[in-house]
Amino acid sequence: MTNDTAAPAPPGAGERGPRGDALVAGGVGTVGAGAAAAPESGPGEADALSIGRRIRHYRTERGLTLAQLGAAVDRAASQISAFENGRREPSVSLLRACAKELGVTVADLLDPRPVDARQALELEAERNQESALYSSLGLPHVRVKSQPTETLEAIVGLQRALGRVLEQRAATPEEARRANRMLREQMRAKDNHFPDIEAAAAGLLATVGYDSGPLTQRQAAGVAEHLGFTLHYVPDLPRSTRSVLDEKNNRIYLSNDTSAGQDARSQLLTTLASHILEHTTPKNFQDFLLQRVEANYLAAALLVPEKSAVAMLQTAKKNRQISIEGLRDQYGVSYETAAHRFTNLATAHLDLPVHFMKVHNSGTIYKAYSNDGLPFPTDPLGSVEGQYGCKRFTSRTVFTTEDRFSPYFQYTDTPAGTFWCTARVLPGGGDFSISVGVPFQHVKWFWGQDTPHRSESRCPDPTCCRQPPTELAAKWEHASWPSARTHASLLAAVPPGVFPGVDTTEVYQFLERHEPHPPL
Repeated sequence: MTNDTAAPAPPGAGERGPRGDALVAGGVGTVGAGAAAAPESGPGEADALSIGRRIRHYRTERGLTLAQLGAAVDRAASQISAFENGRREPSVSLLRACAKELGVTVADLLDPRPVDARQALELEAERNQESALYSSLGLPHVRVKSQPTETLEAIVGLQRALGRVLEQRAATPEEARRANRMLREQMRAKDNHFPDIEAAAAGLLATVGYDSGPLTQRQAAGVAEHLGFTLHYVPDLPRSTRSVLDEKNNRIYLSNDTSAGQDARSQLLTTLASHILEHTTPKNFQDFLLQRVEANYLAAALLVPEKSAVAMLQTAKKNRQISIEGLRDQYGVSYETAAHRFTNLATAHLDLPVHFMKVHNSGTIYKAYSNDGLPFPTDPLGSVEGQYGCKRFTSRTVFTTEDRFSPYFQYTDTPAGTFWCTARVLPGGGDFSISVGVPFQHVKWFWGQDTPHRSESRCPDPTCCRQPPTELAAKWEHASWPSARTHASLLAAVPPGVFPGVDTTEVYQFLERHEPHPPL
């Protein structure tokens, strides 16, 4: 699983909403909802307001006054008005009486869908005015019923715009860390294995005739063709995107720059994944992260298919020769993808608890997962990402080895027990290491179990590796002023937008340039 942050939840929860024309891979959704359109959220369940509006619609359609309907159902006109305005919820017996008098069914009155565009605007405006956000602004309550349609369109449009701005600003570093923690907890609860996504991958592989071994570029392109998409490699892909999916014209745009050295199959499959999983517009930053993780999981499940990979790993376990390199070489994927994929399959199919870390050479933890009890450092919000890993962890000591690009093995004694890890520094500059490991009692199944390398970590005890020795601190604490090599991203909030970090103006201009035109 090539997840960028934390754990996904199984796809398909809830109904699929409307999809827009232009979508960005890695978490896609509707683009450009109009201010006067129907409510952006689905109809959901009937409530007092939607029932009341239905009663009013059918009453006026039959030409009845409030008093006339009230007399027919043995209620005062003021009571009928309260029902229609959503201030009171009618009983089942009253609903039956009203339905009979109005010549409709009870189901008609309980249908939560607006009867027309005007009613959709009224419902959305009324519900927004009842929200905690609106109340906090101290604004007066607008009588929606008496407003011209143009005024309602303006009110609803402003309400939507305000909501979007607040959602974008909510993605602060604190919110991002909280979202990462929640997704990681979901990942741990499911042992990082998601059968629904595995099944989706297996079904697609069957359509392109996959049998075994590495998925070919032709087969990856066949998945796109099966879904009705054509591939277009272009030199002017927006700089803030890895790919762009155009559902209006069934096109996928990918960069024709081969200098980046990225797996073209992975790029294509990740682009398709959000379409396959029927992602809609992310509701918040956590939803954005979840969608990105789901998309990466599906792409990895296509590149390293569950059925054949599990068979290979089970044989390796029997021979006590499990290795990440084995997965990497068998399926022609990156070491990082193989490591992630191992975490997807290890617990569910091999009964092995595992941990995974991606660490920058500065010591900062970039990604992390565990269900084996390895003690990760956390901040007060429970976030692991951005924290410094222990200098004695395998993920850090691998940077000190002479041969940093071969697998390195190490046992580490911690307050939670002894853990064995295999790690290697990623090629392309050596900025990151990837480590995967298990508790001591499970190391017997792995290649590299006979390593002589051993370390001891007392973290989170600050005296382990974060707190300087007393003598050095006394000498230099007030006589030094280091200048930190800080990443610029640490000084700013998470980039705003529905898809953080994506320049939507560039995306729309790109799609406009490349939109196919019918022949004259």
